[in-house]
Formats: sequence, C-alpha cells, structure tokens
Amino acid sequence: MTLRTIIAEDEPTLRSQLKAKLSTIWPELTIVAEVGDGEAALHAIDSHRPALAFLDIQMPEMTGLEVARSMAANPEINCHVVFVTAFDQFAVDAFQAGAADYLLKPFTDDRLALTVQRLKQRLALQPSPPQDLQTMLKRISAQLTPQSYPLRWIRASVGSHLRLIPIDEVLFFQSDEKYITVATRELDALIRTPIKVLLESLDPSQFWQIHRSTIVNVSAIEGVTRDAHGQAAVRIRGRKEILSVSRPFSHLFKQM
Repeated sequence: MTLRTIIAEDEPTLRSQLKAKLSTIWPELTIVAEVGDGEAALHAIDSHRPALAFLDIQMPEMTGLEVARSMAANPEINCHVVFVTAFDQFAVDAFQAGAADYLLKPFTDDRLALTVQRLKQRLALQPSPPQDLQTMLKRISAQLTPQSYPLRWIRASVGSHLRLIPIDEVLFFQSDEKYITVATRELDALIRTPIKVLLESLDPSQFWQIHRSTIVNVSAIEGVTRDAHGQAAVRIRGRKEILSVSRPFSHLFKQM
C-alpha cells in the first residue's frame, strides 16, 4: 500500500537525512513535499492530503504544534502526525500519552525504524487520526511550556554542518535581523529562532536578557564595567566581546 507523507523541517541537512532514511526504511512511503516552515507545511498538507506528516516542533512562521492544530480543526484533513523535536523526557511523556508519535533529535536509524513500525500498526488499526487530537495537542503544549522544561540543547549551524550544542556550553546569544549567533568558547553557530521565543525556552536563573538583541549565560559573566554615564557592559569569560547592557535591564547589575 502506497502512503503519502510530507516532511516539514527548517534545517535542510536534517530534512535531507530524514528523507533518505525514510526512503530506505519505508520504501512504500511516498514523500510528496519537503518544506522548511510551518505555513508551507500547512499548504502542502492542504494540497496533497497526505496520510502522514513529519513536523518539526520549532519552525519559522508556524510551529509544528500550530500546524497540527490547524489540521485537527479541518474535518477534511485526515493526517497522522509525527513530531520531530529536540525536547527531552518531559516531551516524551506527553507524546506517549497521545496518539501522535515523536522523534527526538538526533535520532538513530533504530529509533526511526521503531516509529515506522508504530505508524504501520496505527494506520492498520485506525486509518484516521483520533477525534481527540486537539486535546492531545493541548496536553503536549502544556508539557512543553518553558516553566516545566527549559532547553538542554541548541541545534545550530556552523557553516554547512549542523551541531547539537549543550546549553551549558553557550556563553551568550546575540541576534541580528535574520539570525542569532550562539557563542561558545570554541565556536560561533547560527540559529533562526526569534530571540523572544528563545528566551521563553531558557532557564531564567541561568540566562539573562541584557539587551533586546542579547542574552547571556550568567555563569559566563567575568565582570561588569560602567562608563561615565553609568551605562553598564559585561565581559564574557573566554571571549573578547564586551556586551552592552541596555537601560531596561541595568537593574540586573545594580549590586555589581
């Protein structure tokens, strides 16, 4: 039986890897679209009406959860969802409680094969997604709130390569109009997550926003300086940059 699917993943390398692995593990599956953001995913689902959709949770335009909610609200769309996520055990608990499957990045061939096996069984028993998909999505969303689960890894690009960076190794984040630089002692990497969204995913006791475009790891701050006007700036251990502190955040350093 031929089944159609789409892959929605904003990292081209991961998207290509997933496509290649699926083609090997599940040759009967036809990948009808590969997209890099949530709006394109929703358009592809509406156009192709696939039986399955592999949705990255954190994508530009619309998140994977928002795409799935829109699908669930349309009675003409019968599409099972596999979420692809960098979140860890808290997310696993939520996904296992629902009907959707999940892949934790970076996933192995064996884990993908297990997902394929589960999907085949589910499709044989229940060709249409569950009626309570909205309820399941609400449960997953609640489980993924920053208050219950700060990020542990950052998935970032270094040149043409993709790196999974432990959050404790990040010294600071700094954004420009398009990208956020993820700075560690050894390298600078890039992500495309809006800084507001990123901040909500970080542990506020570990990371402070000091400027509208800058978030620092508190443990990486080597010292604080002030100019003649009282404007603060921080020195980061292991880096040459001096990071400005804008006035709305200067209260963080009043005791320093």
